[in-house]
Amino acid sequence: MFKDPFDPSTLLGKGCSCGGNHAEADHARLTAAAVPVGEESRWNRVVDAAVLRAVFPVDAQRRQFLKTVGRATAMAAISSVLPLGLAREAFAQGGALEKKDLKVGFIPITCATPIIMAHPMGFYSKHGLNVEVVKTAGWAVIRDKSLAKEYDAAHMLSPMPLAISLGVGSNPVPWTMPAVENINGQAITLAMKHKDKRNPKDWKGFRFAVPFDYSMHNYLLRYYVAEHGLDPDKDISIRSVPPPEMVANLRADNIDGYLGPDPFNQRAVYDGIGFIHLLTKELWDGHPCCAFTVSKEFATQNPNTYRALLKSIIDATAYAHKPENRKEIAKAIAPANYLNQPETVLEQVLTGTYADGLGGVKKDPNRIDFDPFPWNQFAVWIMTQMKRWGQLKADVDYAKVASEVYLATDTAAMMKDMGLTPPDPSKKTIVVMGKPFDPAKPDDYIASFAIRRS
Repeated sequence: MFKDPFDPSTLLGKGCSCGGNHAEADHARLTAAAVPVGEESRWNRVVDAAVLRAVFPVDAQRRQFLKTVGRATAMAAISSVLPLGLAREAFAQGGALEKKDLKVGFIPITCATPIIMAHPMGFYSKHGLNVEVVKTAGWAVIRDKSLAKEYDAAHMLSPMPLAISLGVGSNPVPWTMPAVENINGQAITLAMKHKDKRNPKDWKGFRFAVPFDYSMHNYLLRYYVAEHGLDPDKDISIRSVPPPEMVANLRADNIDGYLGPDPFNQRAVYDGIGFIHLLTKELWDGHPCCAFTVSKEFATQNPNTYRALLKSIIDATAYAHKPENRKEIAKAIAPANYLNQPETVLEQVLTGTYADGLGGVKKDPNRIDFDPFPWNQFAVWIMTQMKRWGQLKADVDYAKVASEVYLATDTAAMMKDMGLTPPDPSKKTIVVMGKPFDPAKPDDYIASFAIRRS
């Protein structure tokens, strides 16, 4: 059933149970090399064969036609009558898209690269969607517009779907996170006047900004200063500032620094007002930051659209993962309707060759990376920090919430369908500042910290 129907030597009639004219016993030997790799590629052949059977009820006519005009001409001729791409997509989705016109909200940061680039680079349209990506001012606005159903899907910080589902900071609404947008990609940036204060023990009284209370930025900054003996609620101040406003606040001396997303760390260097103290990958290499999210209601009521959206995001993320594509992506997402940043700033972030603001040029190709897999272990770690700092007060079944919100099973199945190899969901090691995390013992992990609220 997976034979190439555009090969004139292929028989689509009876014979072996696969439709070939060889003996059943010879099937494996004769067809092993001909079966395409990847679930999507294999089922595309099934669709192509069905279309050709409809066009050529007599198989001999199909074979003669292909021998006469060739594969490319045959595909073009048939696609002019019935576009094979649409037929393949309809089969893959298991039915028509419930919605084609969608709004997806995003914050203009490099963490949202797959969501943003999928628009100008055609990943949404490839999967039959007409998506408007909507630049949004801040995370609270993203959350509120998503809850109000003004957005069909949204770029969110990876802790936000957990907070929304648990009712932390808002009324509880079941939310899902089927894909991580980026790993790493953040930094601690300090004002130039603090270039001689590189030891966090000297930061008492500092005013820091993070993008949102429910963010990896907040949790990593708190973790970092607490490991150096500072209580983040007593010895420093932390307030939420939308990422696009961080550079202006640093310039105006309203803050001493921020743990924030790019490109605003690099933009502070570009503008000469700040320097990169450290990349967050130095605290936890491979940590999640942002995510692609939808409400559970949307995914349930629009399963085919949800599937097409997720395929678009995974497709774009896989493309962004490849270093050789990063300069092209920087150009695509630089314009005003997306990130509104100089290409050189975005290239420094995406390629990992960057100025640090102190006269040095550093090279770290893993400064930011793109990996869609929503590890449940990430969710459990995030919830331990919500508990540690008093945001989450009720008892919680960590494993249950993690599996219901971070949809690793959905993502693994989709990756297989697209010919990608998903990781083993049980095998994820998390080490933060040298300290291993055991997701099976979250409460013990919280109790191990000297500085905590609970």
